[in-house]
Amino acid sequence: MLNYLWGFMIVLGVTIGVISGNIGEVSKATINSSKEAVMLCITMLGIMAMWTGIMHVAKKCGLVAAFTKALRPVIRFLYPDLPKDHIVNEHIASNMIANILGLGWAATPMGLMAMKELKALNNDSEIASCDMCTLLIINISSLQLIPVNIIAYRSQYGSVNPAEILAAGLIATICSTCMGVAFSVIARKRCTRKRLKGKTR
Repeated sequence: MLNYLWGFMIVLGVTIGVISGNIGEVSKATINSSKEAVMLCITMLGIMAMWTGIMHVAKKCGLVAAFTKALRPVIRFLYPDLPKDHIVNEHIASNMIANILGLGWAATPMGLMAMKELKALNNDSEIASCDMCTLLIINISSLQLIPVNIIAYRSQYGSVNPAEILAAGLIATICSTCMGVAFSVIARKRCTRKRLKGKTR
């Protein structure tokens, strides 16, 4: 779907450029945007590498294990069906920590590892379990104390005060996370109720 959408936008932009006589500006903007995209990717690659490395060091020195222990009540509340000492708890905690620090790119590998383990616990079923859906919802809602990526984007594009979005970002992500948690809890209860009804029939 996205391929069709982007293709339509490209064709539309070129067509309007030709009709309005500004095709030269379209070509210039395309070249400049490509250059900016490469520069932005290089900048974000450095940031991602740094924070991914920090997360790896934190894991090696036991900080991730400590955070996992601290987050255990939250994880048990959100994922009540998970085995207590399973490795997936560590992956989920690492994903949550990275998201809280605003490190979306560093959170992705941990989220993928957690999803892989959750699928294995779900007997490799093609139908997502409640835990898999919860992980996706919490990862998307993404409570962020320090939106590092957004601050880096704003700095890259010359913002006078790149960190001024901290308060707004915190409020927005608290709201989105609360809604995500509420939806996950309600959906899990409904799913459990349906499963119990199915067993009693």
